[in-house]
Amino acid sequence: MCGICGIFHSNHKRPVDRGLLERMNARIVHRGPDSDGFFVAANVGMAMRRLAIIDLSGGSQPIFNEDRSIAIVFNGEIYNYRELRAELEISGHRFATDSDTETIVHAYEQWGDAMLPRLNGMFAFSIWDARRRRLLISRDRMGEKPLYWHHSAEGLVWGSEAKALLTVPWIERRINPLALHHYLTLQYTPDPLTIYEGIAQLPAAHKLVVEDGGSPRVEPWWCLEFDPKLRISDAEAIEQARVLLSAAVERQLVAEVPLGAFLSGGIDSSIIVALMAERKAEAIRTFSIGFDERHFSETRYARMVAERYHTDHYEFIFRPGDLIRVIEGVAASVDEPFADPAALPLYELARQTRNHVTVALSGDGGDETLAGYRRYVLDGWLRPYTALPRWITQGIVPAAVALAPEPAWLPEDRNPITGLKRLSQFSAVTHKASLVRWGSYFTHAEKLVLYREPLREALAMADTADWLAQAYDQSRATSLLDSTLAADHVTYLSGDLLPKTDRTTMAHSLEARAPFLDRDWVEWTARLPERFKVRGRSTKWLLKAAFGDKLPPEILARGKQGFSVPTGSWLRHELRDWAAERLIANRALESWFEPAAIKALFDEHCDGRVNHGKKLWALVMLGVWAQ
Repeated sequence: MCGICGIFHSNHKRPVDRGLLERMNARIVHRGPDSDGFFVAANVGMAMRRLAIIDLSGGSQPIFNEDRSIAIVFNGEIYNYRELRAELEISGHRFATDSDTETIVHAYEQWGDAMLPRLNGMFAFSIWDARRRRLLISRDRMGEKPLYWHHSAEGLVWGSEAKALLTVPWIERRINPLALHHYLTLQYTPDPLTIYEGIAQLPAAHKLVVEDGGSPRVEPWWCLEFDPKLRISDAEAIEQARVLLSAAVERQLVAEVPLGAFLSGGIDSSIIVALMAERKAEAIRTFSIGFDERHFSETRYARMVAERYHTDHYEFIFRPGDLIRVIEGVAASVDEPFADPAALPLYELARQTRNHVTVALSGDGGDETLAGYRRYVLDGWLRPYTALPRWITQGIVPAAVALAPEPAWLPEDRNPITGLKRLSQFSAVTHKASLVRWGSYFTHAEKLVLYREPLREALAMADTADWLAQAYDQSRATSLLDSTLAADHVTYLSGDLLPKTDRTTMAHSLEARAPFLDRDWVEWTARLPERFKVRGRSTKWLLKAAFGDKLPPEILARGKQGFSVPTGSWLRHELRDWAAERLIANRALESWFEPAAIKALFDEHCDGRVNHGKKLWALVMLGVWAQ
């Protein structure tokens, strides 16, 4: 696990400034505190920071092929590197290290870019092919490891985090209005956009290629296929699920450093811990974080799993004072405005976990691979509602539910009043944008009310729902559920959940791994018939059927609970004065938004009339980031 960066000048005669490369690399030292490495050859330079996990003594980078004509800097883990290495050695390749990084170099020699689909892991890397004067930059299929880039007349600059690029003197810090617009609805900036004009994110499962004398080309190298469907019985699916997920966990236990697991108390992380415990002779170290507010905290369920598998369990409580303490750290680690409140307790959990282990397995991806969110059921069930006359869906129903006070002490995903108030948005938004229907922060109309001119005029026609609908249309799926899952993979999972985990863990030099994002598991679950994902009112049917015997009955019986944070309640009470200082008379926010509109939101929320917690949190995080 590492951080990488690089410079490639368009002018072949312009040498790379080694000092600039070192300054870029220093900005991501938290991603790899163990060592650094540099490669500079005329107009190309690459650097990396290393967090040593595999081949501690011999895996330093950059790493080369036998004649040193190919060099790589790499961030991530290749879980099937041993199988690939054995195949490459049969073909005559000679290895100088035992690292997974070197496997990529020889795989590129052997198969060129066709080696990318062979890699089972999480990664972002850059390869310099001196003979062909060719630069290859690539990112893993799910988007676990990040990659930012900028291209101008000066050439190409890239790095694991935007802060590395912002060190470069010719890159300006200009705000991208469209990214800001989408952030207010999604809580993150969707790739390939970033909040910075001129800096882009390389999307998951894409590669960026620069041939000698040419411009950068960005191309996909993989796409999740949902068809043709597997013809498989319940018993066969259960057996294959056990084999595939167990193998994924087994692969991700490879490490030469202490290893543990995040344990939330939900089904996904509990199954991962169970499978780990079956494969490790010593006690697994598990880590949980919760809240004093019992409706939000899952710690008692995490303790049930820890007790069943006799783990060495660590539990932490996150309170309003902790939020104030870590908020600037989160804003700095993400580099962009990021409003998923779960990032704050996860940041603290990662800090505490790093005191004990260097690698932590997580349950990320379980909901996206086997349809774990309630909206996957509701999208299908409520389709007839959208056919009702607008005077009902946009008139009578919203007017009636608006009279009901919306409690902030309940998580929004389990709050019936919040759900009812979503119905008008559900019926107004295309079925292709499920996340906007059920989980958005600001609607398109609400954003336009908030903006100052000329921002309002410039963004009037840019509906974020259309952005997600495009991902839905581009999916290789035919049903509503599968197309929604496909869109969520390339938007919500790769844009919010995985960056949240990567930035908050790597800020503390902790590697997070996600067995549910294993290549074989992801490709197999996509092609399962829908009955294995949603069956009646039950989501993740197959996961419960295949691994239910490994879970305490209380966990198997409970409904889905997201990693929610009581920000709505805190903003009304413990954090009210603190939030007011950052929302009212905030010069950064006033440059984009009408101050009266922000104050109206805050007053309505504090009076208890409406729960604007998510909207206010998006504005708070934007204000903290801007400052």
